[in-house]
Amino acid sequence: MSQEDRKVRGGNAPEPPASSETWHRPRPPVPDGQQTAGDRGRVLPRPSVLAVAWRWTATALSPVLPLHLRRRAARGKEIAARLPERYGEGADRPPGRLLWLHAASVGETVSVLPLIEALARREPDLRFLVTTGTVTSAALLADRLSAALAPRVAHRFVPLDVPAWVARFLDGWRPDAAVFVESELWPNLVAATAARGIPMALVNARMSARAARRWSRAPGLAQRVLSAFMLVLAQSEDDAARFRALGASGATCPGNLKFAAPPLPADAAALARLAALIGDRPAWVAASTHPGEEALVIAAHRRLAAAHPGLLTIIVPRHPERGAEIAALAGGIPLAQRGAGQDLGADTQILLADTLGELGLWYRLARLAFIGGSLVPHGGQNPLEPARLGCPVLVGPHTWNFTEILARMEAAGGLVRIDTEPNPAAALAEAVAAMLTNRDRGQAQARAAAVVAAEQAGLPDRIAAALAPLLPGPDENTAAPGGMRAAASETSGPPGERTKVDRT
Repeated sequence: MSQEDRKVRGGNAPEPPASSETWHRPRPPVPDGQQTAGDRGRVLPRPSVLAVAWRWTATALSPVLPLHLRRRAARGKEIAARLPERYGEGADRPPGRLLWLHAASVGETVSVLPLIEALARREPDLRFLVTTGTVTSAALLADRLSAALAPRVAHRFVPLDVPAWVARFLDGWRPDAAVFVESELWPNLVAATAARGIPMALVNARMSARAARRWSRAPGLAQRVLSAFMLVLAQSEDDAARFRALGASGATCPGNLKFAAPPLPADAAALARLAALIGDRPAWVAASTHPGEEALVIAAHRRLAAAHPGLLTIIVPRHPERGAEIAALAGGIPLAQRGAGQDLGADTQILLADTLGELGLWYRLARLAFIGGSLVPHGGQNPLEPARLGCPVLVGPHTWNFTEILARMEAAGGLVRIDTEPNPAAALAEAVAAMLTNRDRGQAQARAAAVVAAEQAGLPDRIAAALAPLLPGPDENTAAPGGMRAAASETSGPPGERTKVDRT
């Protein structure tokens, strides 16, 4: 084992986790009736057997996790220079009030951007720490933040759920409140945040029926994780009901932030150039595709090409690093791989857009969009992004990630659902052909979908108002000079070896 690995683990052997949580940031008692959400610290239920087992397991696995992360970095799944962030290192807490938001991946990051904008307008002095778990979400955040907001936002990769690494992260950043987005709930991270008296909210919370069944097999762990949140704001009434059944008794549904996101951006010069290259060719996009779908899209293209001269099929994989793998599926079909610097030519039939942050281009250029993750059992991707840009939407049968949104779009006549039996490629080709040959129908569908997409424009401001009580007031002394919070001493270490640590 390397010295570097020993360093990030904090020793030569994994430290056993404590069997119970302690309060790291005690607050003085506040009389009933005068409390804010931030005053009412959550006292967690006693750890379940599974919670304790997970703490020990995560700690025991910590010696091999650096090797796992380096292998991910070699495949482009991590940024090698930023691997220390996965161990909780790299804190640089700014002075003043700090709100931490955790958004697991691209979809969650897109959803939370309007909320950050709303919070920034409401709280002019507030600073933000955003953690994500993927390289693509980090790049998207950097690309989408406005010039005015970017200096107030720091990004870090979330630490892995190892107790010592989580503690290092929390003790370095000392956020005043924490907001988790959608559904990524790591037990050690949630428990350690609550143990430090940091008010927590779960926003745009999503709990599919399948996930709820899994959590219900560990009711003690579910109760411990969910009861830590002072505020649970679900995407839909069904999600809220599932959260309540699992232990978040106050879960409500104010709306879905995915409804409130602004239209995807597009570079004006690139848009004009590509529009000139495409001209009047019929073009459609298969967006955010997953493994197994690209082969079906290419098979559908083969079926369509003879009846639609000049057809251009644009494939945008959910994970751009799969570009070379997807290009190999095209066989003899002329293909341009944008991620490899290849340009769209007159003979190009498939444009592989294995790039990041350009979906706004393709939705503006295509006559219709098939939304990936729905021909394979992944649960589907966001159908509102093309809807906001007037691009007609097709989806497959696997759409449980967006059940409520799709139901509302379907009721309004704002999408087409593909019946994939018995031949998915043939069914996809038939649905695409119907849209290409009846553009009036497609535009009527797009207008209906756009109305649904615009329904929740004021939601970010309403959620920002709901989160405000979790934060200390602007005049409270939340951080000492240099950005370190004044705090009481804490106890830490394995059972029987607790030592006092002065954090002031």
